[in-house]
Amino acid sequence: MFTGLIQALGTMEPLGGDSWQITCVSHSCEVIMQDLAYGDSVAVDGVCLTVEKVLKDGFIATASPETLRRTTLLGEQTQQRYVNLEASLRVGSKVGGHFVMGHVDGIGRLLVAEQTASSWEMTFIASEAIARYIVPKGSIAVNGISLTVAAYEPELSQFKVAVIPLTYSDTNLRYLVSGSLVNLEGDILGKYVEKFVYPGNSQTTAPDETSMDGITPAFLAEHGYL
Repeated sequence: MFTGLIQALGTMEPLGGDSWQITCVSHSCEVIMQDLAYGDSVAVDGVCLTVEKVLKDGFIATASPETLRRTTLLGEQTQQRYVNLEASLRVGSKVGGHFVMGHVDGIGRLLVAEQTASSWEMTFIASEAIARYIVPKGSIAVNGISLTVAAYEPELSQFKVAVIPLTYSDTNLRYLVSGSLVNLEGDILGKYVEKFVYPGNSQTTAPDETSMDGITPAFLAEHGYL
């Protein structure tokens, strides 16, 4: 589990097959490397990977076929770019962002990034399977970064986030251009609520709105929501 607060930047180099070498390149690498050990989890652009070998300034990890299918990691085989790094959450640590599992739901795309007087406003498009978990003022992880949804257009599956200068400069958001692909993970709390309200619902199929007839104050109270 992670918090979505990026600790360092790194690069990825394919080693053949499903293995990658992740090299930490930013000034804050000691946060990642100080006690990194075999078997640890590290979020790489929001993807939870397991450390298989610790190197002087990085580590080697393998991604499963399911991970490759759902994320942008396959793109790393043909181009080198910066990736966001975050070590797993420690018991007792502050949770400054939100609970990020490192289990990416799918890929989104940057539509536009505009600089304002105090921040950057970035608009992304997401698939319907991801967009269903997006709510205004809710949380979403973009390349592993915990961000707050400033606006959401459900009919277009588009959402906007306001990124403060610190986050913009310390993550790979500053390298994105229109059309760049990003890893998206919806808020785990929304997924659990959906599971309780729509038991047996497939994540690839939108909930049947007619089933809302059964959502009453008594139902919500019985399941701990009131």
